[in-house]
Amino acid sequence: MNTADHYTYRVTWSAEDGEFVGLCAEFPSLSWLTPTQEGAFSGIRQVVADSVADMLNNGETPPEPIADRRYSGRFMVRVTPETHRALALRAAEEGVSLNRLVSARLSNAAS
Repeated sequence: MNTADHYTYRVTWSAEDGEFVGLCAEFPSLSWLTPTQEGAFSGIRQVVADSVADMLNNGETPPEPIADRRYSGRFMVRVTPETHRALALRAAEEGVSLNRLVSARLSNAAS
């Protein structure tokens, strides 16, 4: 299987260009413009496959696909002391931990 198959692709309409644009999350500098969604998808996949092949030929390591990465479920976020206080107060008022409150809010925002 081609490693480029594991990358995260998206096709969206570009009002500025008047065409569909194919994008790859792992290669944010690459894109492919075309009049059709199907063309944008196949175009960006080919550009990424070519880029991966070029990187490998030059002894470079392509980025790891997001889908293949392992996540611990933990990350640290820095906020202002005022925001921290406000979130702690809200968590106390709702009878949940600060972690539970923030996790629920992030889950809703990501949906």
